[in-house]
Amino acid sequence: MLFRKLGFFGVCALMGVTIFSLNNALANAQSVTEAATGSYAQINWFEALFLGLIQGLTEFLPISSTAHLTVIPQVFGWTKPGVAYIAVIQLGSIAAIIWYFWNDLSQITMGMLKAIKTKDYSSLEFKLALGIGLGTLPIIFLGLLVKIFVPDLDNSPLHSLTTIAIASIVMSLLLALAEKVGTHRRPFEKLRWQDGVVMGFAEAMAIIPGVSRSGSTLTAGLFINLERATAARFSFLLGIPAITLAGLVQLNDVFKAGFSGETVFPLVIGVISSAFFSYLAIAWLLKYLQKNNTWVFIWYRLAFGILILLSSFVKFS
Repeated sequence: MLFRKLGFFGVCALMGVTIFSLNNALANAQSVTEAATGSYAQINWFEALFLGLIQGLTEFLPISSTAHLTVIPQVFGWTKPGVAYIAVIQLGSIAAIIWYFWNDLSQITMGMLKAIKTKDYSSLEFKLALGIGLGTLPIIFLGLLVKIFVPDLDNSPLHSLTTIAIASIVMSLLLALAEKVGTHRRPFEKLRWQDGVVMGFAEAMAIIPGVSRSGSTLTAGLFINLERATAARFSFLLGIPAITLAGLVQLNDVFKAGFSGETVFPLVIGVISSAFFSYLAIAWLLKYLQKNNTWVFIWYRLAFGILILLSSFVKFS
């Protein structure tokens, strides 16, 4: 009961922060120059701490971290963090998820090696490892295509507020449908490698800001009748390779660009903040979904998208 109350008020609080001055979001966005876009040297310690908090809370809740990291800085008139900064501070989320699921990852790895050695390909560990491996391929492939054909992703229509709003609304409706039609009865022990492939294709949709990696994979898991907590748990495990690769690729770009005190500081603060709040979000969501459905996130995402569209309409009317 306590977790349920905390969950409701926590999501409401996050929504409140997003809604605050949302009618001014587009106006503030216009004042952020293209030169500042992605320039994390201009992010101060408080902004870095807050962005890490948003990253940590929204990376694993099914509400889209990229959407909130794009919208909230515009609401407050802050420097837009950019794709590179967002991807790097996601490494904090990866540290948190590896820490939280260390025993699971060790068991899956050792079980997979044992299954290969004994040719016991029906073991749960082997099926999980195979599912995670195959399920990671779609987002890698699509991510490479985007990197090749959309070099200036920060300023592309793909990162517009309209895209984020529409994606949020569509994904809220899909999650609602999954809640209605899924049986939510298949436990973690009944996972198959094919589940990884299905959820992997859903994960690839998260290339579009506003879709949410955890939201799309959780939705897919509910559609294939997984228990809610099982779908979330497998979604987290499936996300480890994809988020890690994205973060490392962007971190490599940061190394190539060179370091200075002004660039390192906001990255370090963001990563640490992201790690701390990611761990809290993971623990809370798994506990929450053991006894509750996802409707609080459905209504939140629907309202989030509608408010952005209304703000756009007011701005340009």
